[in-house]
Amino acid sequence: MSLSVVIITKNEEAGIRRCLESVKWVDEIVVLDSGSTDATVRICREYTQHVHETDWPGFGPQKNRALEQATGEWVLSLDADEWVTPDLREEILNIISRPDGAVAFRVPRLSSFCGRFMRHSGWWPDYVTRLFRRGAARFSDDVVHERVIAEGKTGTLRQPIMHETFVDLDELLQKMNNYSSLAARGMRDGGRKAGLAGAVLRGLWAFIRTYFLRGGFLDGREGFMLAVATAEGTYYRYVKLMLLDKK
Repeated sequence: MSLSVVIITKNEEAGIRRCLESVKWVDEIVVLDSGSTDATVRICREYTQHVHETDWPGFGPQKNRALEQATGEWVLSLDADEWVTPDLREEILNIISRPDGAVAFRVPRLSSFCGRFMRHSGWWPDYVTRLFRRGAARFSDDVVHERVIAEGKTGTLRQPIMHETFVDLDELLQKMNNYSSLAARGMRDGGRKAGLAGAVLRGLWAFIRTYFLRGGFLDGREGFMLAVATAEGTYYRYVKLMLLDKK
């Protein structure tokens, strides 16, 4: 069974080599870059000839573009800040040789926040569907928070994908601003409305849910920082939607 890895990138020089090193054993690596101005493209071309430079239509459409370039019987989708462990490699190779009727597999994801791997806060096991038979699944067209839509049985793997989300607060704030803007536009396009009071209450609930109900307090100071960041991101998402409505 041949396996392709698909990755979308933009200015990912800090982590893309780790990602590519972890999957250099696969049959094919496909990279779609959307205008990197750092060394991302050069690094990717050290590992694969299948590097394509495109515009940016959003996460879901971009990942479907990458999927169209893949030729393997199975596809593993990774983000540039993720990597595959040797144990996950062995599990993937075993499962695609004996899929037991499944056309897709969800994988647990172990994510770090400012240097700490989070075992609570709603971040673990954080199952994501990333491995699937080509032709039997595609990505949703969502501009942000895209998901895999599989046409058949979905199984579950045990070994996690490793994920480095935010290295520091500068990166956190930059991504929070970007993602909240994308989410607000997506909600507006879907006919959603928002007000200031609702934005405040949603942000407060996000903190309570993350820190108390999902055990964020067990993740130490990073758990508190994450709960605050989740509340902020939620608040900004709905305030931006409110302002888009006003315009």
